[in-house]
Amino acid sequence: MNSAENAKNAVDAQAVETTETTDERYERGLAVLRTVGGQENPAVLDSLADIAPALGHMTVAFGYGDVLSRPGLTLRQRQIATVGALAALGNAAPQLRFHIDGALNVGVSPAEIVEILIHTAVYAGFPAALNGIGVAREVFEARPDAAATPVDTEPLPGDRYERGLAKLTEVDGHAGDQVVASLRDIAPDLARYIIEFAFGDVYSRAALDLKSRELATIAMCTALGTATPQLRVHIHGFLNVGGTREEVVEVITQMAGYAGFPAAINGITAAREVFEERGASGSGATGQAVAG
Repeated sequence: MNSAENAKNAVDAQAVETTETTDERYERGLAVLRTVGGQENPAVLDSLADIAPALGHMTVAFGYGDVLSRPGLTLRQRQIATVGALAALGNAAPQLRFHIDGALNVGVSPAEIVEILIHTAVYAGFPAALNGIGVAREVFEARPDAAATPVDTEPLPGDRYERGLAKLTEVDGHAGDQVVASLRDIAPDLARYIIEFAFGDVYSRAALDLKSRELATIAMCTALGTATPQLRVHIHGFLNVGGTREEVVEVITQMAGYAGFPAAINGITAAREVFEERGASGSGATGQAVAG
């Protein structure tokens, strides 16, 4: 049997398993949307009712009924990924506002949300992070339960470079040496900034655990669509700090709804390469040299 026949059989088998009606998918999605949005009548439906009601229905049935209701990630993990991706994209402030609010509704703390947005600076730049913080401030000010300003962590101890190199090694094994080596001949200061700022200043902060940071990073790199080598590195890193292959596939699949199917397909291709490198045992190389 050739690969085309295998693929057709897999699709046929999936079609047999998927016997739900559109109404059933919609009702399941509506229940998830109400949990995330905290509203009995989600505003997205009202906002589209006069011009594109079908789009509102698709958003609920596919986005929430098919994707966000899948069991591979918790709603808390899904909101961490979504906030990270939307902040990194930088072009969806209304949706970012909704999902920051939704993150609070499913147990992500204000401090963790701020930390995700600070983390965005590493992968999408300071303008994206600053704009994200502006949106978060609006959400917090509108919610009495999130009114207290999150407090930054105390100044981190020790030398920034040594701290960053240790954190990079914790996430990516020996990739720190590869980072320095790959940039030494052309941009040694850039290598130093990756270690000192990205890992010494940002990754070393305590407000967000490493697994959540790597989950958000996979979402950001997938959504941006311009960082495949770094995506591979951070898929390795996520697996190194306790994530599973199922979770990797789930977060990349989720990005189809926020960054489009091409971004998700390219992300899954990168994940396949990482899984093959690591082999059946789950161990293996840490990926490309530039790990920022």
